[in-house]
Amino acid sequence: MKEGFQMRICYTTDIENITQEGLQELFLSVKWESGKFPSEILKAIKGSHSVVTAWDGDKLIGLINALSDGVLTAYFHYMLINPSYQGKGIGKEMMDLMLDRYKGYQTKVLIAYPNVVEFYGKLGFKTEDGTTPMFISELI
Repeated sequence: MKEGFQMRICYTTDIENITQEGLQELFLSVKWESGKFPSEILKAIKGSHSVVTAWDGDKLIGLINALSDGVLTAYFHYMLINPSYQGKGIGKEMMDLMLDRYKGYQTKVLIAYPNVVEFYGKLGFKTEDGTTPMFISELI
C-alpha cells in the first residue's frame, strides 16, 4: 500500500476489500449506468488482469482496472474517482501505478470521454489517426 498526500488516501492492488456496495457507491457517484449492476461489476473487477484502488479509510474512492493479453496489450477499461476527491492527484497516481505495471507493453489503450481527454493527454495518451472506438453496449 502506498500512502497518499495530506489526506489518508491509500492505494492498493489488493481486491479483497472491494465490495458490491463500495463499487455501486463509487460508480453511481460518477453517474455511470453500470453502477446499477454491482454484482456484475464486482465479478468484472475480480476477473481483471490487474486493479488499482484508492481508499479514504475504508471508503472506496477510486478505481482503475486493466484487461490484458499479458504480453503486448493492456486496455484500461474503468477509471473513476468519486467527484468529491477529483482534482487532488488521485487519478494521476492510480494511472501512474498502472502505466508502471504495463511499461514493457507495446500498446496501452483506453476510451476517453471528451471531458477527460486533456487529463489522459497529460499522461501520454493520444488519439491515433485512422481509428474509431466502436461498441456494442447492452446497458440500459
